[in-house]
Amino acid sequence: MFSRKSPTHVSKRLAIGAAVLVAALAPTFAYAQDVEYLTQSNANLLWTLIAACLVMIMQAGFACVEAGFTRAKSAGNIMMKNFLDFAAGSIVFFLFGFAVMFGLDAGGFIGTSGYALSGVAEGDMMWTYTFWFFQSVFAATAATIVSGGMAERTKFGSYVLVSIVISGLIYPISGHWAWGSLWLGDDGAGWLEALGFCDFAGSSVVHSVGGWIALAGALVLGPRLGKYSEDGKPKAIPGHNIPLAGLGVFILWFGWFGFNPGSTTTADDTIGLIAMNTSLAACGGTLAAMVFSWFRFGKPDISMTMNGALAGLVGITAPCATVTPGPSILIGLVAGVLVVLSIEFIDKVLKIDDPVGAASVHGVCGAWGTIACGLFNTDGGLFFGGGMGQLGVQLIGVGVFFVWAFGAGFILMSIIKGVFGIRVTKEEELKGLDIAEHGSESYNGFQLFSNE
Repeated sequence: MFSRKSPTHVSKRLAIGAAVLVAALAPTFAYAQDVEYLTQSNANLLWTLIAACLVMIMQAGFACVEAGFTRAKSAGNIMMKNFLDFAAGSIVFFLFGFAVMFGLDAGGFIGTSGYALSGVAEGDMMWTYTFWFFQSVFAATAATIVSGGMAERTKFGSYVLVSIVISGLIYPISGHWAWGSLWLGDDGAGWLEALGFCDFAGSSVVHSVGGWIALAGALVLGPRLGKYSEDGKPKAIPGHNIPLAGLGVFILWFGWFGFNPGSTTTADDTIGLIAMNTSLAACGGTLAAMVFSWFRFGKPDISMTMNGALAGLVGITAPCATVTPGPSILIGLVAGVLVVLSIEFIDKVLKIDDPVGAASVHGVCGAWGTIACGLFNTDGGLFFGGGMGQLGVQLIGVGVFFVWAFGAGFILMSIIKGVFGIRVTKEEELKGLDIAEHGSESYNGFQLFSNE
């Protein structure tokens, strides 16, 4: 039988149980009130880490674009170089490059502290780890741009040396001039920063450096076999997989939302505008290259249109945080036309074989984006009442980055060519670098090479 208890008795027992529960949970409630789960500092770490991961995905984009725009017989070699750029470049940047770029300044020219992140105060380590990772993927981007310009005829062993020197020395030195203060503040500031040089996310620091080194590498290597006829006329060497290249462009476009907005390294209210400017410029570059190539060649060229999207992205990288959406579209439109003209000029006039247009997309359009800061910045731009001051500084920066990157790249390639050799043999180039350099094929079962 069940006994019926009075309501008063039941109420007393419930009251006692509730008191015990409150007492047991009191420390938990107190702890929850004391902890701030997402402080501004933690939000900055989280945003910078997410952005860095997006930029890392750009390695896949570069690999797809370069492989798609070149021939099938060297597609695996392209992939290998992109893996190498990230793997070797990250370690070199950890041991050496980061310190050269962001360490204590010496004369405005080079950083001198922080090798392997040594000497960092314990309280600063969490931010330093995150900041290093974010900057390491930028270094990998600068290096991997070069692989496209040197595609289909470079010795893999020699390219290993090229990649290491770019990540450890060439890129960090010029990067220090413009971005040296980003880690240690004024103690690390470089000489271009002191002049007021503007390059928010790296049109010159990253892209022009990679593009100009790629141009130097293509010049030292010489053109691919069959690229130019006996009378010097260029012949098209079509890429083997345009859909793969298109996928790569979309991956890069997506990753650029880490590249540009992530360069705030702060979770603040500017990242939406930067993302908007980034995408609008890419759209402008796409449309301009499509329409311009349509009028120029009679058809809306697919590869030129894809490169137009990348040109717009490269062009807006420097001014993405300092201009408004209207000028962003214009910057992209100009970049889309420039990339078509530049690819033709380098190919037909200079007769330098750049298989993917790396020098045009990244070098030329990176220079344009840097100049655009001096024209369209809302604070100091020529068209916004700022006079010639900012534009003059930007022009100095464009010239300095070209002289440094092309000059250092040319010297590096020439030394490697003289000591180790930089180009594969004629027979190896005809077979393709997948077989010649790696002993395997990307598309097993298909004959993708010729013997003459």
